[in-house]
This record gives sequence, structure tokens and C-alpha cells, in this order.
Amino acid sequence: MPQFEAKSYAFTEFPPAQNFIGGEWIEPKGRERIEVINPRHGKAMSTVPMCGTEEVDAAVAAARGALAAWRDLPLRERAQVFYGLRERMHQHLEELTWLVSHENGKTYDESKAEVLKGIECVEYGCSLPNLAAGDQLDVSRGVNCQIVYEPLGIVAGVTPFNFPNMVPLWMLPQALVGGNAFILKPSEQVPLSVVRLAELLTEAGLPPGIFNVVNGGKDVVEALCDHPEIKALAFVGSTPVAKLVYGRAAQSGKRALCLGGAKNHLIVVPDADLELTADNVVASFTGCAGQRCMAASVMVAVGEVDHIIDAIAERASKIEVGKDLGAITSEAAQKRIVGYIDDAEKKGVKVRVDGRGKAGDAGGYWVGPTVLDGVDATMPAWSDEIFGPVLSIVRVKNIGEAIELENKSPYGNASSVYTTSGDIARHVMGKVSAGMCGVNVGVPVPREPFGFGGWNDSKFGQGNITGWDGYRFWTAVRKVTTKWALQKDQNWMS
Repeated sequence: MPQFEAKSYAFTEFPPAQNFIGGEWIEPKGRERIEVINPRHGKAMSTVPMCGTEEVDAAVAAARGALAAWRDLPLRERAQVFYGLRERMHQHLEELTWLVSHENGKTYDESKAEVLKGIECVEYGCSLPNLAAGDQLDVSRGVNCQIVYEPLGIVAGVTPFNFPNMVPLWMLPQALVGGNAFILKPSEQVPLSVVRLAELLTEAGLPPGIFNVVNGGKDVVEALCDHPEIKALAFVGSTPVAKLVYGRAAQSGKRALCLGGAKNHLIVVPDADLELTADNVVASFTGCAGQRCMAASVMVAVGEVDHIIDAIAERASKIEVGKDLGAITSEAAQKRIVGYIDDAEKKGVKVRVDGRGKAGDAGGYWVGPTVLDGVDATMPAWSDEIFGPVLSIVRVKNIGEAIELENKSPYGNASSVYTTSGDIARHVMGKVSAGMCGVNVGVPVPREPFGFGGWNDSKFGQGNITGWDGYRFWTAVRKVTTKWALQKDQNWMS
């Protein structure tokens, strides 16, 4: 596959995506192809095949043939591949950035930040030889117990449209350094960044068959869930699909970790710092056009905070669509987001900032920053994951009501509080029902080595998908107890 040649937002085509199986690009025969749309321009920049069980079987066969030699390599040698990947990602930083921007619709700066975060995940993989040394202890006279982390075998991942470069790298370093062979199904909306990752991993020395890519939709996901040789599966996407995938994978005996959607609440109290809060809230709900599971979607206004709401509205209204805010991923998503705004307005909500009708480059899919004031807990604008640059403001009288409102949401990805009071911060952090929390931080994504993962209907399965939990997810713990000499005295272990 050639490099992506774009140097600007100008429309640029890319060769049709293929499957990557056994170290080779494979063109599936007789398979339907769908268009890969550049959201900024609203037209196809490539195509992707819609595959199924046959291609998954081929990927499993390739992984099976390569697995024994890979898992026999020392952990440190497996990690060397990721040192090579890190170097190549830095060398190709501009190319990878523009590729994310074109297939996903993000701005250049947001796309670059995504690739740099992906590199950080790769660096964690490089560090695993220093972290994964199993503990051992002489537990009795002449008796030693040791922990060893063993690969599961062939594993798989399904990744979403909103972070085509980063989310695969939530999974690959831990899984591959752990000694597994991996099959990835990227979102059919954004398969092209994974094409380049496959090329760079190969250049970095990853053996053929250890990383395979099968493109497609529901049929591929179901085949990955059902295949008896695939021992673990990770998924990132919407909550309804995450729940289905988790159930189907678990039913077939797999280890599964499936991350779903979110409805993140930012609680703002009167003593919050005006400048910090206004800038931070706007950045949270407009970043990546709101198409991220950690974006603020509900602001819970506690008491008299109109001065902060006014500042948020003012800053949001100055954001330039196309320059400061990227495109919506598809026409269907654009219409769905506008539908939520229309519905809230019909129900009497005040549209403080209206993003309907905004446009960046001609022909693309756009919604500008939108601030809805006066939303209540009976409205879809409060309960549903809109996944766009829309902030719903709900007004409450006190902190108790704010926490109660946050805990009514079935989701549990993230929650933040804006305050200058340590007492309020501690109180809120101890009461909200969310796995990732922030104090004066609107997107409380944990940096490596701290793991990413929410609670409730935002996650199905145990543990986090990144960090040390991620390594443990892709490996099995073996306990080895040894004794080499007969002791003169005895206890119950003797």
C-alpha cells in the first residue's frame, strides 16, 4: 500500500482497502464493497470490502501457523517490535495525522493529538518487559511460588470510527507483547489508518500472521465472537452493540471486554473558576465534534452559575466550523444530531448557541457547537448519547440533586466537577457513579499507565482496556510451585 499523500484538507483519494492476512494484502473475491467517505467533503476517498466467516477462518489459520514461534520468543524480543513501531510512527507522523483527518473528519490538531496518544500506548507496550516480571516468593522452607503470564493464543478486537489510529493501539501492544496473535476488525467507516498500522508493524519486524486485518461489518463481528479458536475479544463502540457482542462472545466461552457509550456529566458549582471552567467545558463538548465517549454532554448547573453559562455560550459561539471544529462522520449522524436539537427546542429548551446550518468545506457533514439551556431529565437530550457537539444544561438547586441526577444515568464512563473547594471535590468524587472522574478536568482520560474503562452500561466485562489491566486481559496467570530439597523439619506444605 502506498503512503497517503495529503498535505492539507484538500480532497485526496486512497487505494481500496484490502484484508491483511498472513502478512499479505488479500483482495476478497465476490465481496461487496462500500465507500469510505471523507466527511469534510462528503464524498468517497476509498472503498472497503464487507467480508464474513470465510475471511475470519483464513485469518485464524494464518494466526495459528505463526503463533508457536511468536509465543516462544522472550517477552523482551517481542517488545522490540514496538520500539520499531514507535520510531516509524514518529517518522510518518504527518502522514498518519492527515490520514486520520481525512477518513474521520477531525481537524489536523485533533488528528495529530490522536496519533501522539497512540504512540504513548505503543510506549507502554515497550515498557512491559520491565513491568511483567512475575512475582515469586519462598512461601515455606524449600518451597517457592512464582507467577507467570502466559499468552491466551489467538485473540481479536473490534474498533470504532471515532479514533481509527488510537483505539487499535489500546489493544495491540499488550496483546502482541503478551505473545498472542491478533485479528482486528476496524470500523468499516475508517479502515485506512489500520492499513498503515499493518504496514508499519510489518516494517518494524512483526512476523507474518501475528497481526491480521479482516474488514467488514456485523458478519465479521459475529464470526469473531463465534470462532472456537479465538480465546478473547475486545470491543469499543455503542452500548447496545457492546452488550450484544459481550453476550455472544461470552456464550462461546471467550474472555470479553466491551466498552460502550456514555452520557458524561460535568457538575459546575458557583465557586468554580470562571475562565478555567468556561474554556474547559467548551473544549470538552466540542472537541472531536463531540464524537468521543469522554466528551461532556450534560452540564449540571448548581445554583447561581449564569455568569459561567454566559461565558460558555460566548466562547462556543466563536468556534469556527471547519477550522476549530471538524466534520460529523456521516450524513446520517448529522441528521440524528440535528434531530435532538429540534426535539429539545420543541419541548421549550432555550437554544443558547445554535449549530444547525453551520458548514465548513462545501459538501461535508457539519453541526456547529450547540448549547441547550433548560433541559430536564425527561428529555432525550439528557438521557441519550447524542455523540455530537451539543451541551445540554440541566439546572439544579444543590450538590445533592446534582449527584442524584448524575447517578440516574445508566452510563458510567466519566464525571467531573468544577469547583475551587477541596471539600466539594472530595464529596463529589466519592459519590458519582463513573469509572473515570475529573476535578476541573472536562475530559478525564487517564494517561498511561492508568487504565481506560468506565462503569455500568459503559463497560461490559472486568478491568480496563489499557494499562496493566489490558496486559492481564490478554494473558493467563500461571502459578508455579517448586520444591527441590527434602527438609529435616516439616509443616503442612511438606
